[in-house]
Amino acid sequence: MDKFNNTKIAFASKSTNDLRVSKVLFSIMRYNKMVKIGKFLYSFSRKIHFPVNWIIKPTIYDHFVGGATLESCLDTVKLLHKSNVKSILDYSAEGAKGEKGIQDSFDEIIKSIDYSGKTRGVAYSVFKPSTMTFSNVLKKYSFGEEMTEEETMQYDKFVERMDALANRAYEKGVRLLVDAEHYSYQKAFDDVCEMLMAKYNTERCVIFNTLQMYRHDRMDYLRKLHADAKEQGYKVGVKFVRGAYMEDERALALELGYEDPICKDKQTTDDNYNNGLVYCMKHLDDFEIFCGTHNTESTRLLTKLIDEAGIAHDDERIYFSQLYGMSDNLTFVLAYEKFNVAKYIPYADIDSVIPYLLRRADENTSIEGQTNRELDLLTIELKRRKSEK
Repeated sequence: MDKFNNTKIAFASKSTNDLRVSKVLFSIMRYNKMVKIGKFLYSFSRKIHFPVNWIIKPTIYDHFVGGATLESCLDTVKLLHKSNVKSILDYSAEGAKGEKGIQDSFDEIIKSIDYSGKTRGVAYSVFKPSTMTFSNVLKKYSFGEEMTEEETMQYDKFVERMDALANRAYEKGVRLLVDAEHYSYQKAFDDVCEMLMAKYNTERCVIFNTLQMYRHDRMDYLRKLHADAKEQGYKVGVKFVRGAYMEDERALALELGYEDPICKDKQTTDDNYNNGLVYCMKHLDDFEIFCGTHNTESTRLLTKLIDEAGIAHDDERIYFSQLYGMSDNLTFVLAYEKFNVAKYIPYADIDSVIPYLLRRADENTSIEGQTNRELDLLTIELKRRKSEK
């Protein structure tokens, strides 16, 4: 049996009732039409002020979200840590606008860095850099457009906020993941991350930039980043993901008339992702790797590369990660085999985290085979438990 199909290990921390609720949830998300209907009904309920949180809380919210606050996630952190699984607490509130919204987001990320530094079982802190400034500033900078004096001032404040977060992480001994977002923002993030890595990653990796490997330019960027790091004397923290904005990116490229940044097909994306892992493992003295994936083959590849390199499974330079509520078959089997692995756990109140939850629902309907895999594994485990009674 494939070790990543070992449902006894994968679901050891879940009650039978938990598994039944998860099966119902994924059964609904299996159908794109049902997801679209659910999104419409939620939007309509907000307009007419009809309360629906009592439905969302015990279902999709509890499955994919750790809690409303950092403190409310602690029980989940402790439970995962018992199984050798670390946590990454991700402030996932969206929609904050203006200077106050930016300041509130900054204050919360500072709080999350402090919390990560003192809480056993939390491996990294993470944030969305777009919450640190205005979207028009990021777009103008990334496309090399002339900015007004006000926009230049806002960009400088963005850099100051990013540096303040990196410095706090450095002081607290916390590794900080900088999420990737849309292509139209990314150059701003890349440039600041390079500056921060040169400043803070001289002895260990504090700052990790995220590479979305469904972009066909990311391998060239990875090589360039490595060369710059060697020249300037710092280590590269890299978080690999496939990417989460494909339809938006292609539509925007068509609208604005620039080259589609996305790989031509899934196989090319998979090859790009795996080539990134191979490259970093060949130069591991210069890198720390965060492998964010639900893909079994990429997971299997990195475990093989670790074994072939003759390094310990729990070498602190390499971490695997999956989203909370998904791919427990990867997470808990990796943990069982003593690899470093962490769950990405979003937290925020229900209303603020709804956009995140809607993306998770969309993701599960759009990723080929993802929902079916979840359902198959849940069904196998429920049958196994029934047979043992």
